Amino acid sequence: MAAESSTYLSNILTKTGLFSDEQIALLLDAARENDASIADIVARDGYVPEDVFLEAMAKILNSRFIKLNALTIEQDVLDRLPTKAVFQYNVIPVAFENGTLQVACNDPLNTGLIDALRLAAGTRVRLVLSTSDDIAKAAKKLYGIGAETVDKMMEDNRFEVAPEEILAHVDLNALDQEASVVKFVNQIIWEACQQGATDIHFEPMENQLRIRYRVDGVLHQTPVPSQLNRFQAAVISRIKVMANMDIAEKRLPMDGRIGLRVQGEDIDIRVSTMPTVYGESVSLRLLQRRSEFIGLTDLGMSDRDSALIRKAIHRPNGIILVTGPTGSGKSTSLYAYLHELNTMDQRIMTAEEPIEYEMAGINQVLVRPEIGLTFAKILRSFLRQDPDIIMVGEIRDLETAEIAIQAALTGHLVFSTLHTNDAAGAFTRLLDMGVEPFLVASSVETIVAQRLVRILCDSCKRPVEPEASFLKSVGFPMDRLDGSVIYGQTGCEKCRLTGFHGRGGIFEVLHVTDSIESLVIRRSAMNEIRRKGIKEGMCTLRDDGWNKVLAGITTIEEVIRVTEENN
Repeated sequence: MAAESSTYLSNILTKTGLFSDEQIALLLDAARENDASIADIVARDGYVPEDVFLEAMAKILNSRFIKLNALTIEQDVLDRLPTKAVFQYNVIPVAFENGTLQVACNDPLNTGLIDALRLAAGTRVRLVLSTSDDIAKAAKKLYGIGAETVDKMMEDNRFEVAPEEILAHVDLNALDQEASVVKFVNQIIWEACQQGATDIHFEPMENQLRIRYRVDGVLHQTPVPSQLNRFQAAVISRIKVMANMDIAEKRLPMDGRIGLRVQGEDIDIRVSTMPTVYGESVSLRLLQRRSEFIGLTDLGMSDRDSALIRKAIHRPNGIILVTGPTGSGKSTSLYAYLHELNTMDQRIMTAEEPIEYEMAGINQVLVRPEIGLTFAKILRSFLRQDPDIIMVGEIRDLETAEIAIQAALTGHLVFSTLHTNDAAGAFTRLLDMGVEPFLVASSVETIVAQRLVRILCDSCKRPVEPEASFLKSVGFPMDRLDGSVIYGQTGCEKCRLTGFHGRGGIFEVLHVTDSIESLVIRRSAMNEIRRKGIKEGMCTLRDDGWNKVLAGITTIEEVIRVTEENN
């Protein structure tokens, strides 16, 4: 850094009134040693918030500080600056007026920036200031994830995929490949992990390759460059290469698996392909290998339900069933129960398809039906392995159900799942499989039905006053409204403008009493069992949902969305 330049920067920083002489000297030294901008050093080392620094700089430099999320930028303005320049210099063109392109940046002290942008745009350039975070978010939204990579591939006319570059347990943080399909796919997976997505869907449409993330149980379309459809075949081939799948086979559905690491976390990705009219649709399920598990107290159950479950899981024998549709958190609950029981004096064995989370101290077996290793076969073998506790991923057929019941009746505690809408429906499901009613009644101890609701963002949730007629129509307990506040979502940067951040459970716990046993043995209707359970104190899914609404955890609409069939 030349002496003149150092003096100029020192004078500018002094004028802001934000730094002492000692801090200015440290800032300049850090910028020189790290070859970084002053703005980045200020934000990184926490001298002052970046927006405060840039607002002060805007006044000194006769510029202006703007919030990009409040602006609507026209496409013809975006097109005036090459995509490569946008991502290389971390800038966003925001307006074109009187022959001058206004460009937002966070590095106003970079003396060569304006010349580089003028050369790239081919027109006069004026800088305005915005935070680096705002610029990065705007770039993803306006240009799409991986836009600079696709732009480079367009320049090179590059359509190939590199099969020799197989990613197997490589940390995405460390990847610094040249612009290619490999890098683009890595960027998509990286972004999904950053957003907390559980699934990524690559869906070929007639004129585009649509990419969607499932975040908090809801699908969101991800902005991607419009030219991406030209690389559709290469992107899908790259994913198949990563999953060790046959890239030549495009006519049949296929399954595979990818193992990689993101930010030091091991991620297992289950890959499924499906041939469609416009090409292969690919779904990726992201499974984190957790080192820490959610405990029973973290599930969000009411005191009554939590006490019932704690009593049930500490029984020496019997079956505990968790029911609900796919994606309702059944596996998470089962792992929470097992985590509570995982002590040195308990031998726990599980049969899973797939093994979603690896838990130390537990014998986990992967179901592989293609070689005859089914739930029933594994379960039968478990009985010769002297287990105390058995977990079966899912009871799908009569054979598995009968062996699970046999295990429960011979002194084992058995956990499993069923796909039913509510707790009482589990009995109907088992009887429909062909299990004798007296066996079901004598072995099943507790059934938990559950759903996941999105949790309101604490930063932006707001009080709402729904119409009384609406509340009555959905069965909301009007008598409990006195003094209670109902909240609704707003949306902010923290929750990606959705109004929600994370998910939590709502539960329906049916404890099998003598009266419930009698109804099961008589093959009573599901609704009759349900009414009996409610009479004996069972809180239904929707009622537990209302409790969460009154506690300010979620919204009325969320509860209705996930419990519609249980009204």
